Amino acid sequence: MANPVLQTKGLEAFYGDFQALFGIDFSINEGETVAIIGSNGAGKSTFLRAITGMLATKGQDITFLGKAVGGKPAHSLVKRGLAMVPEGRKLFPSLTVEENLLIGGYGRKGTKWTLDGIYDLFPILAERRHHGGTDLSGGQQQMVAIGRALMSDPKLLLCDEISLGLAPVVIKDIYAAVPKIKARGATIVVVEQDVNQAMAVADRVYCFQEGRVSLNGKPGDLTRDQISAAYFGLNEEETA
Repeated sequence: MANPVLQTKGLEAFYGDFQALFGIDFSINEGETVAIIGSNGAGKSTFLRAITGMLATKGQDITFLGKAVGGKPAHSLVKRGLAMVPEGRKLFPSLTVEENLLIGGYGRKGTKWTLDGIYDLFPILAERRHHGGTDLSGGQQQMVAIGRALMSDPKLLLCDEISLGLAPVVIKDIYAAVPKIKARGATIVVVEQDVNQAMAVADRVYCFQEGRVSLNGKPGDLTRDQISAAYFGLNEEETA
């Protein structure tokens, strides 16, 4: 059996006295794309914040590349090979497209992803390389955010709501890049409210509901009724 790139066991997370995650068991193996779906407030983004060191967690609750990393600071996890495309993109407005991308590669050790590789993945960025990072359309800004994360040569890429606020045709272009990223050996976690989009790219899917895993499995093995029940917290009679 393959060793998981990332694994959580009984993961809990809190915002002050408010508990947001309850006993999350999760794993992803090398080369997989795993989607985390769920409604707004289900705990998806909180889960990413926990595993990237932005929320306090217990040391043994999270393992990355076989080592316990719970409670480690975010910058140390980036050095270990964890990169995140944050919700809302969060580009540096004073920097050009190319400068935003180069920031992502600062201090990296690998050379899997280069500027040329990013421009090959998203050709429009080559044309706009000297434009301000926030002078682009929302879709183009999302491409920059993905490219910036890839420039760190991550062993695990976390994508938080990358379709949020984008037009359907733009979402299609963004998600068309996911198989290409995976083909270059990436391991990817996609957090997404759009169930159909997530299921189309994922090898496995987890559904979160009120801070708990309500369903997990391979997309082809899950029925629409099972997904709806897990997504909305319905029982079998309510989905019949």
